[in-house]
Amino acid sequence: MNNIINWNHSLLATSILMLGQSSVAQETAPAFFGGPDDVSYAEKLWDSLEENQLVGRDAINVFPFAGNQPHGAIQQVLDKEIVVDGKASRVIVKRNHGGANISVKSIYSDPVSNLKAVTVMVKREAGYDSDNLDWFWAKYTAAGNLDNNPKGTLLAGRIGKNASAGCIACHRAIGGEDLETLTEK
Repeated sequence: MNNIINWNHSLLATSILMLGQSSVAQETAPAFFGGPDDVSYAEKLWDSLEENQLVGRDAINVFPFAGNQPHGAIQQVLDKEIVVDGKASRVIVKRNHGGANISVKSIYSDPVSNLKAVTVMVKREAGYDSDNLDWFWAKYTAAGNLDNNPKGTLLAGRIGKNASAGCIACHRAIGGEDLETLTEK
């Protein structure tokens, strides 16, 4: 009987140890987005976007077009080369608008009132994320703060890498040259 009890305790201890190791492995798995480096880069990115008048109250007003989810009923897209963190980078900015009774005309007349989010792809240095053509992804609120997912993770970095949802997953599924995907204009 003592041997059975000792064996059960040993089995229990081994199981607890394995669960603990599994938990540690999950905690230390590489985070593809929302980490301190991603957030820091996203803050520098936003500053550069403002300086280049791609976001904010003084943003260049481009002609909007009807869009779709997840970006919004009406969208405005800008594409430019900017400097982020001392490096020239190509950026694609999508301003996402929504709300009751909006139209292309109303957004063009007032591009600020119904702005819901700003989603951005910026081309990073070679090797940043070779699997996904080195794009960095970010989603900001209308006020310019990083948005977060339902788990509270900030949306900056390789969003949707190796996942079935998120920026990368969606752009890979839809296709498009260099993962660039636009709704029909």
